[in-house]
Amino acid sequence: WVAALCIVVLVVSGWWIGRPFFMGSAQSTSAFGTQWARLLHFVAGMLLTVTALVRIYWLVAGNRFERFKALFPVRPRDLRNLFKQMRFYMFMPPKEMPSYIGHNPMAQLSYTLLYLAAALMVLTGFALYTTTHPNGWMYGMFYPVTTILGGLQNVRLLHHLATWFFVLFIPVHVYLAMRADVIERGGGVSQMINGGKFVPIDEDFADAED
Repeated sequence: WVAALCIVVLVVSGWWIGRPFFMGSAQSTSAFGTQWARLLHFVAGMLLTVTALVRIYWLVAGNRFERFKALFPVRPRDLRNLFKQMRFYMFMPPKEMPSYIGHNPMAQLSYTLLYLAAALMVLTGFALYTTTHPNGWMYGMFYPVTTILGGLQNVRLLHHLATWFFVLFIPVHVYLAMRADVIERGGGVSQMINGGKFVPIDEDFADAED
């Protein structure tokens, strides 16, 4: 939830800072207002980075539903079930839908893309941030990002474009989570709050064992 809040703050404050054409006159021309937006953006970005480090730790030390292979479709059975899950999401009858206690293969793939987009945002974000402190140690650490991407303008462009991945991901994620909750009756939405999920005790789950 901390990461989700940070992403919302980052998107809104980033739009404010960048002043895209669709913001129009909604952005204040006050330098003081822009500085507050920059401060919120930087603080949220650093806090998101901390949550990412915690998540990386759980990819190694978490339970079987939190570790690396449970969040990335790398196992052969997950790759096979990926296409079955795609059919289910395309409104086809879920007769052969694979059952998962944790993330199903489509969710695994979406989170893989989400983590890659987040990594790109963090790297390009720090590359932009450190340009205001060219004598600091962080500048030396993230300057190679600017070099690899071919200049600061490319860094800024990628940082802005990657924002749209999150803007598009959020409504799709909410819709699919609510749809799955209605069809599967597993409490997928409520489990984000209370941590519990309803599962049939006699069902064979693809991720019941490592």
